[in-house]
Amino acid sequence: MAARLLIADDESLIRMHLRETLQSLGYLIVGEAADGQQAVVMARQLRPDLVLLDYKMPQLDGLEAATILCHEEVAPVILLTASASRDLAARARMAGVFGYLIKPFRDAELMPLIEVTLARWQMYQARRNEVMALRDRIETRKEIEQAKGVLMEQHGLTEAEAFRRIQQMAMRNRKTMREVAQAILLTHQLSNG
Repeated sequence: MAARLLIADDESLIRMHLRETLQSLGYLIVGEAADGQQAVVMARQLRPDLVLLDYKMPQLDGLEAATILCHEEVAPVILLTASASRDLAARARMAGVFGYLIKPFRDAELMPLIEVTLARWQMYQARRNEVMALRDRIETRKEIEQAKGVLMEQHGLTEAEAFRRIQQMAMRNRKTMREVAQAILLTHQLSNG
């Protein structure tokens, strides 16, 4: 399946050239924007696989738009710019830009950069999901431990008995152990509050 791209450049001739080049490389162009603000709105709506942003644009420049898109994790961004300054490269990195291409570029430079950017974005998303799952498991474990402590204190249970009680309540009520633990903790909090 072809990657879905959004192009943003205030110069219509450059947008047209990019569109034609990218389409000839097999990419699907889902939208074109003439300024940074329009690019952000379109990216939020269209959810492209990748956004190519020109650095100098009206409304929002490419870096401001990239910062928003990267912060909201809408799509990876490749910044197109005529400037090769160290300062701009540092600002692009801080904005979360995944790729950086200096104008004028050769058409042959686009495909490798896009493919590497898409692959890095997938790896980033997979790692982010792993981290979120680990955080969730840690929070679940913490809440179950706290609920076990409450049951041990209130009912004089051993740790194993308290764990088994949470397990049984979860199965009986078709809830997760975390939901049962949260209910125990809430009940304890309300009775002691």
